[in-house]
Amino acid sequence: MSKLCLGFEVHQPYRLDPAFNPQNGKAKGLESLYFSPQNKEILERVADKCYIPATQIILDSLDNGFKCAFSLSGTVVEQLEKWRPDALELFRQVARHRNAELLSQTYYHSVASLFSDLEEFELQVKLHKRAMKSIFGVTPKVMENTEFIFNNAIAKSASQMGFTAVYTEGVERVLGWRSPNYVYSCNGVKLLMRNYRLSDDVAFRFNNRDWDQYPLTADKFASWVASSPGDYVNVFVDYETFGEHHWADTGIMDFLKWLPVECENRGVEFLMPSEAAEIEPKEELSIEETISWADAEKDASAWLGNTIQYTALKAIQRAKAYAYNKKIWRYLQTSDHFYYMASKFGACAEVHSYFSPGACQPYDSFATYMKILAHYERTYASKTKRKAAAMELRALEPAEAFHFFTPTAYTGFTAYGLDDLSDLLNYVPKDSVEHHMARGDFSRWIEDVLGDKELAEAVAACKSRLELVEVIEKKREELWKSLK
Repeated sequence: MSKLCLGFEVHQPYRLDPAFNPQNGKAKGLESLYFSPQNKEILERVADKCYIPATQIILDSLDNGFKCAFSLSGTVVEQLEKWRPDALELFRQVARHRNAELLSQTYYHSVASLFSDLEEFELQVKLHKRAMKSIFGVTPKVMENTEFIFNNAIAKSASQMGFTAVYTEGVERVLGWRSPNYVYSCNGVKLLMRNYRLSDDVAFRFNNRDWDQYPLTADKFASWVASSPGDYVNVFVDYETFGEHHWADTGIMDFLKWLPVECENRGVEFLMPSEAAEIEPKEELSIEETISWADAEKDASAWLGNTIQYTALKAIQRAKAYAYNKKIWRYLQTSDHFYYMASKFGACAEVHSYFSPGACQPYDSFATYMKILAHYERTYASKTKRKAAAMELRALEPAEAFHFFTPTAYTGFTAYGLDDLSDLLNYVPKDSVEHHMARGDFSRWIEDVLGDKELAEAVAACKSRLELVEVIEKKREELWKSLK
């Protein structure tokens, strides 16, 4: 008998407000100041088009042998509590059913697993686990990291946190000749690997009239699952696939309604993830590179594929020193913010553009992010014991940043703070560094923007790039040490 393990990702971020204006800070709290008023409108629309009708269909099917799993981010649960408790109640009913399972993930659906260490990642997974117990009365046994981001270190962390299994993508370059339709193991934890071809047939190709398998019907899909070799088939999709990404008039809701019936007709049995995790592992895998379910590359490039994304990731990690309000700091870690900054091409670019609010361009999303992060750090710098050091190390918005030029052109490098300047001086083109030293640009920026006259004078006296790097690096280390 064929087996199908069906999972749904349920997530909505707190999108940033592209019209952010720090002058409104006195009239609003920081959350209202930073996050878009459209979040409520979007959540209510998705609840009406997807969460309520799709969940009702699933509830009607669970009593008849249908099984599935849901992974709800903490941010979507918060929004449901505030704006659509009726939809939240349906998810509670699902959570109470014997044939449904809730998964664990990072509470803020964040990029914390891409940080230099996994401390923040583990804390957010534990926060999410407690929230699932508090709100839904269940303790998840299986987890999926944000967007299926995974590697050996994450596997070890999941095992140490007591999870029996972790979801990730069935990436060919990892699996080689192997099939994703088996359970594997990695660093002490079972691996449930998504069959992305069958998953994407539903998530992306369902309404594609140019697809040679259009239209996709429940009976056709059930027959594909039934004929798939292996121990089971793992299909995992965004829940918003049903009614939001594909509207009801495409037939997507009928597909969801009839899939359990057609699977039963073809002898396909449904499994919950914890049941799939009881299957004996086929093989031990080592996954040194970071993989995910995102884009054609299926790596971390959806969030770390260009320089502005790297800049933002480094900045949010450093912002921990300013995180008196850790909730906002963690909202700013949500993966969607970094996803909007991606500069991809072709079909991948179309997907990023679809999800980006107002189809914002990557740099526009980055500029909004850095403006808000700079305001956040400036706001809380006054609460540190060393205000002057905190202000000097803070992230800067684009208008304050140092842009590296050669005598004839912009190099593409920009420092959004003293940390960035110290790092970039090691590999910015030689003629650019010499150009700015000759003009006195470094010392002027350090004094005017960072407010450090003493460092500015020391930089002005530097005669070589090496000396400049040593002076700035020494000052950076002194400042960070004083904040600890």
